Amino acid sequence: MKFIKSDKEIEELLKSLNNTKFRGSFHLNNKMFAYVQDKGFDKIKSDAYDLITKRLAPDVIANDGKQTPMKQVHPVFIAQHATGTCCRGCLERIHHIEKGRNLTKDEIDYIVKVIMMWVKKEMNI
Repeated sequence: MKFIKSDKEIEELLKSLNNTKFRGSFHLNNKMFAYVQDKGFDKIKSDAYDLITKRLAPDVIANDGKQTPMKQVHPVFIAQHATGTCCRGCLERIHHIEKGRNLTKDEIDYIVKVIMMWVKKEMNI
C-alpha cells in the first residue's frame, strides 16, 4: 500500500509540501496555537479523526474540494490544507489514495498521522 509511510518519509513529504507556495503558506495562528496548548494533542487527534471520518472518508462527497474551510477556524482544517489532506483530489494527487470509494481505517489512520505530525511540527515539538 503506497500510503503507508514511515515517519521519516512523512517528514520528507511535509518538508516538500512546506516548500511550495500554497501549502507552505498555512500556519497555526496565535489563537490556534493556544487552542492546541489548552486542549492537548489527544483532543486535536480526536477532532482530526472525527473531521476526516465525516468530511473525507465517504466515497462520494457532494462538495469535494470545498469541504475544508480555509479560514483560521480549527487547527485540523489548516493542517489539512498544509498537508494535502483537504479533499479527495489532493489525497489522490499527493498521497496516492484514490477517490470514488470509502477510505479504509488504515487510510484514515495515515491521514490523521500526517495531520498530527504537521501540528506537532508547528508547535515545535
